[in-house]
Amino acid sequence: MEKKMLHVSVSPHIRSGETTQSVMRDVCIALIPPLAFGVYMFGLPALMVILVSVAACVLTEWIYQKLMGLPITVTDGSAMVTGLILAMNLPSTVPFWIPLIGGVFAILVVKQLFGGLGQNFMNPALAARCFLLLSFSARMTAFPAVDGMSSATPLAVLKNGGAVDLKALFLGLHSGCIGEVSILAILIGAAYLVIRRTIDLRISLTYLASTMAWIFLFGLLGAPVEMSLSFFAAHLFSGGLVAGAFFMATDYVTAPITPTGRYIYGVLLGLLTALFRILGPSAEGVSYAIIIGNTLVPLIERFTVPKPFGKQKVRAAK
Repeated sequence: MEKKMLHVSVSPHIRSGETTQSVMRDVCIALIPPLAFGVYMFGLPALMVILVSVAACVLTEWIYQKLMGLPITVTDGSAMVTGLILAMNLPSTVPFWIPLIGGVFAILVVKQLFGGLGQNFMNPALAARCFLLLSFSARMTAFPAVDGMSSATPLAVLKNGGAVDLKALFLGLHSGCIGEVSILAILIGAAYLVIRRTIDLRISLTYLASTMAWIFLFGLLGAPVEMSLSFFAAHLFSGGLVAGAFFMATDYVTAPITPTGRYIYGVLLGLLTALFRILGPSAEGVSYAIIIGNTLVPLIERFTVPKPFGKQKVRAAK
């Protein structure tokens, strides 16, 4: 009887048709609504910031890989996504060298020096934004006035005990970073990612819900929190919370891969964001919360990796 040889290969045995290029293309498409609205609100300066940020990221990656003799990977779109997310988190008033420095830092220091795509331990765009905030805080917090109104962001107004217009917050008719002002535009882009199954809503929804829950808990413990629906809605709609939940916390490389770990990650991000916003000196805290959470992802995954079927725990001999 003829014996047939079986072909044995390593997992995964079921492969997805998605590629890095297709995923990055979807993210770029999803970022169009919030960035386009930012250009509509803030004009040509916002467009220049976006172009410089993307160009800095793409050229830095190409030059580094060329000099180091590495395969050129700029066509996968990851550097472009980094540039778009960095620009999303910048005011339109920054000089051109701010996104230039930020793009170089994001790609060279945070991404390439740690091994390139898939090896970076934190989100490159948010790491660059935090670097810029620490290095050039005055320029990074100078926001343009909108329709003659104050240039203070809604979170800064809330921090000082003021009231904000929820409708203006949702539509984006206020001052802020280029891609974070319009919640409606952000949700349109996020809906595209959900339809395309590019992101996992477990992280996003847990992050948003836990942030509100932690703020509520801090209010019960005596923190300066106004226990009203409008106050919580203002915190939900302002700053980079919604943008961070859908576009940054869900980053494939720096987010947990285990289902349980994603819930824990979302709760952790909510705790850190609430701490920074309510008890910290700054009004915003999403960027810092996410990059700190990124550093804890290996620990989260270590304790949430599911046990393989049939594997028994080995007990130490007495």
